[in-house]
Amino acid sequence: MLMDKPTTGAAKEPSQKSAQEPANGPATPGAVNIELFAQNLARMIEEGGKALAAYMKPREDGTIKGELSEDVTDMVKTVGQVAEYWLSDPKRAVELQASLGRAYLDLWAGAVKRMAGEPAVPSVSPDAKDKRFTDPEWSQNQFFDFLKQAYLLTAQWGEKLVNDADGVDEHTKAKAAFYVKQIGNAISPSNFVLTNPELLRETLASNAGNLVRGMRMLTEDIQAGHGNLKIRQSDASQFQVGRNLALTPGKVVFQNDLMQLIQYEPATEQVLKVPLLIVPPWINKFYILDLTPEKSFIKWCVDQGITVFVISWVNPDAHLASKSFEQYMNEGPIAALDAIEAATGEKKVNAIGYCVGGTLLAIALAYLAAKKQDRVRSATMFAAQVDFTHSGDLKVFVDEERIQQLEAHMKEQGYLEASRMANAFNMLRSNDLIWPYVVNNYMRGKKPVPFDLLYWNSDATRMPAANHSFYLRNFYLDNKLSQGELEIGGIKLDLRKVKVPVYNLATREDHIAPAKSVLEGSKYFGGPVKYVLAGSGHIAGVINPPGIPKYQYWTGAEPSGADVDAWLKTATEHAGSWWPHWLDWLKGADAETVPARTIGGGKLKPIEDAPGSYVKVRNWD
Repeated sequence: MLMDKPTTGAAKEPSQKSAQEPANGPATPGAVNIELFAQNLARMIEEGGKALAAYMKPREDGTIKGELSEDVTDMVKTVGQVAEYWLSDPKRAVELQASLGRAYLDLWAGAVKRMAGEPAVPSVSPDAKDKRFTDPEWSQNQFFDFLKQAYLLTAQWGEKLVNDADGVDEHTKAKAAFYVKQIGNAISPSNFVLTNPELLRETLASNAGNLVRGMRMLTEDIQAGHGNLKIRQSDASQFQVGRNLALTPGKVVFQNDLMQLIQYEPATEQVLKVPLLIVPPWINKFYILDLTPEKSFIKWCVDQGITVFVISWVNPDAHLASKSFEQYMNEGPIAALDAIEAATGEKKVNAIGYCVGGTLLAIALAYLAAKKQDRVRSATMFAAQVDFTHSGDLKVFVDEERIQQLEAHMKEQGYLEASRMANAFNMLRSNDLIWPYVVNNYMRGKKPVPFDLLYWNSDATRMPAANHSFYLRNFYLDNKLSQGELEIGGIKLDLRKVKVPVYNLATREDHIAPAKSVLEGSKYFGGPVKYVLAGSGHIAGVINPPGIPKYQYWTGAEPSGADVDAWLKTATEHAGSWWPHWLDWLKGADAETVPARTIGGGKLKPIEDAPGSYVKVRNWD
C-alpha cells in the first residue's frame, strides 16, 4: 500500500503515575516495580471490566442481536465437514495425526540439540513477508523459537487438513480454508503477552502500564462501535474529509437520493472534448481516488486536461432500504450522463468504473446498448468483475444459507451495517488489518500512526437491503451477468453488445477482484479490450501515481482465458505508474480538445463545494 510518512508517533503518555512508561529497552532483573506492577494489573482488570460492560450493554437491551452465533455455527459446520472426511476413514485419520506427530518429534529433537549446545536446522521458518516474528528473540531465545516453530507447524498442518480433503466440495473447502486461516492467525503466539518476547519486554519495562492503556483503548473502541469492536487502524483525529483529504477543487452540480455528482474545476486552458465520468464503488467512499493531492487520481486527471465528473454515493439508511440495483443504475451512472450532457453539451463520455462500480458501469453499458443509446465513448475498469467464476476470497461469505441469514438481518433494519462489510474485508487480510492493531493498540497501549488510506478504509458505508441482496444473489451466487441471464428493467443484458473500447485494469495481488477473474471477464465484451496488469493489490495497484510510483505494470497480448501466468510470459513489464499509459490509450481514441469548461456550463447550478455533503456522513458520528 502507499503510505505517507507518519506525522505523529505513539500516543501521549497518560498523566497517571501507574501508566507511565520508562525509558525504552528491555527490563532488567530488579527493574520491575512489583508494587506498581500489581497496581497496574488491578487497573487493567478494572478497565477490562469497563470494556466488557460496553460490549454487553447493547446485547442486554436488544440493540445488538446474536449475529456472532451465526458465524460460529457456520464455522463449526464447515470445518466439521472437513473433519468428517478424515475421520470417516481410520487409515486416513491415523496418517493425518502421524504427520503432525512426526513434525513435532522433529521439532523436539532440534530443541534438544540446541539445549545441548549443538547447532540445529529449524524444522520450519516463517515466510519472508511474515512480519510477526521479526524480533531477534524469536530465533535467539530457545523458548520463543520453539513456540514459533510449533505454531507454524500446526498452522501448516491445518492448511493441509483442508487442502487434502479430496472428498469435500470446492466451496466448502474454500470456506474451511478461510476459517482455519482465521483460527490460525488468532492463536499466533505473537498475539499474547506471555508468548511474545517484544510484548513481554514492554510489559515488564512499563510495569504493565501498557496493558492499562490498552484496556482503556479497548473500551473506547467498543464504545465507538456502539457495542462492536471498531479497531482503530489510524489516528482518526488527524484527518477530515474536505480539510486534508479530498481537496481537489470542484462543485456538486447535481444530486438525488442516491448520489451527488461532482464536477472539478479545470486546471488547463484546453481540455479533452469528451468528459470523464468516474463511477466508484458504493460499498465505500469515492475519495480513495482523491486522498491527498500527490496521490489523487482525480487531481492528476484534471491536471492532464480532462473535464472530470465523479459520483459520490450516499451512505444509505433505513429510508433507502428498498432502493434496487436498477435504481442504483438509473439514479447513478445514467442520471450522471444526463447531467454531464446538460453541463457540457457532450452526448458521450469516457467512463471509469472501480470495483463494483465497474460492475455497475458494465451493466449500464449493456443496458444502453440494448436500448441502442450510444452515450459512452470508452470504458475503463479498475479491478472490476463482470464474471464471478473466480471471484476471490469474498465468495467464501456467499452461499444460500449465508445470504438468507443476511437478508433476514437486513429486513429488520433496512440495511447492512458498515461494520459487517468492513470486518469482512479486514478478515481477508487479518494478519495485516486486524492482529497488528490488536497487539499495538490493546497490548502495547499505543495509538496507531496517522495513515490516510487506513482512515479511508475505516470510513465504510452501509448497504441498502434490496440492492445488496440483488448483488450477492445475481453476481456472486448465480453469476448471471456473464451468462447473459441478468435482467434489468425487463431487459435481458448481453455484454457482447457492448462495442466500446475497454481498458481492463487488474492488479496482480488482488484478493477481491483477482487478476484471473478480470482476465476471464475480458472475453465477454463485444469490442476491443486492452488488458493491463498492475503490481500490488486492489487499492495500491490502482493508486500508484507517477510522482511517487511504487509498483510496475504489464501490457501484452489480447486477453484470453483466465491463466494470468500464461499471459505474463509474453507480456512486457514497465516500471512506474500505469496512469500515463492509460491516458495515451484514452487520447488514442479521441484527442480533440476544447476550451476549458466552466462548472455547470450555465445549465446546472452548483449546489455546494466538493467533496459535497454525502461523503461526510460517517457511521461513528
